[in-house]
Amino acid sequence: MAPSELACIYSALILHDDEVTIMEDKSNALIKAAGLNVELFCPGLFAKALNDVNIASLICNVGVGGPAPAAVVAATSGGAAPVSTAVPTEKKKEEAEKEESEESDDDVGFGLFD
Repeated sequence: MAPSELACIYSALILHDDEVTIMEDKSNALIKAAGLNVELFCPGLFAKALNDVNIASLICNVGVGGPAPAAVVAATSGGAAPVSTAVPTEKKKEEAEKEESEESDDDVGFGLFD
């Protein structure tokens, strides 16, 4: 990830933590106060991308495995957002449960240091 993107992400997190609306000028002020130089379009791009995103929900669901918000995907990838977001099907859930049960069957009570 480019330093410009990281600076914009951190400035957005700081603004969100202070319960301030994420705007281009406020992000620029934070980035300038940190003594960083970023590409001119980055703060505005992130401000627009995060305009309709619930950042608290985004933070709480990091690593959950669900689809990323389309606006964030479009902003960070530089392209259009994906049209469909796939949700795990029942079949995939059953396969995952089957794999978990097979793994637990492998443990027969013997350990390396028992």
